[in-house]
Amino acid sequence: MRPPHIGLPMTVAIAGGREQWALSPTYARAVQAAGGVPTPIPLLSEAEGLWAVYERLDGLLLCGGGDLAPETYGAGDTGLCSDIVPARDTLELALTRRALADGLPLLGICRGIQVLNVAAGGSLIQDIPTALPHALPHRTPPTLPRDHPAHTVRIEPDSLLGRLYDGDGKETSGEFCVNSTHHQAIEALGQGLRITARASDGVIEAIEGAAPSCFVLGVQWHPEELQNAPDALHRALFASLVRRAAGIWEE
Repeated sequence: MRPPHIGLPMTVAIAGGREQWALSPTYARAVQAAGGVPTPIPLLSEAEGLWAVYERLDGLLLCGGGDLAPETYGAGDTGLCSDIVPARDTLELALTRRALADGLPLLGICRGIQVLNVAAGGSLIQDIPTALPHALPHRTPPTLPRDHPAHTVRIEPDSLLGRLYDGDGKETSGEFCVNSTHHQAIEALGQGLRITARASDGVIEAIEGAAPSCFVLGVQWHPEELQNAPDALHRALFASLVRRAAGIWEE
């Protein structure tokens, strides 16, 4: 049996004054280490063959990146969003809605959890420091490493995420430390989703599909940057996505 192909939507990067499609290698390496085949998805439109690419996938990974355009969740532009790539918004929202309808295993990371929520009809806080002035610092300065421990999150034990964390085989309160590079967060929750982790300031840090038969999971931190961290959960996220994409349900 062939290893499962996990689709990773690309984004736009500027190199040498030219627009190029790009993908961070840390996501691809995490998928590969978990036994999957990382499959980049170019920023194609439906007319250019997007669904032909989709039909070859066994799972979907929504990666981090810039902000979603506010109009994608029915909000006005406050001027607080940055690095918007409209073509990426269109592609990822279409892919996510199709994946949710088809029951395709899906994992969203940072921007990816926000795409998942918006695709399900939810909305976003456009800027945490502005909307929640007493919140923790969720955007780690770029001078610090990407795996810098920023704050703790607490997991709901009766959840897929909680079961993955319990799989570490250790006594735990469900609270552990994560890295953090975001300035936006989930506001109103999308349909068919449930909250499964929060930071101590109340900011939503993880969501998943409410139906137990599906693998739909989003986290606000960056587990791809924590593959060598002591907490096995960060590796388990990718391993579980790949197993489910292969038709194996162990959780």
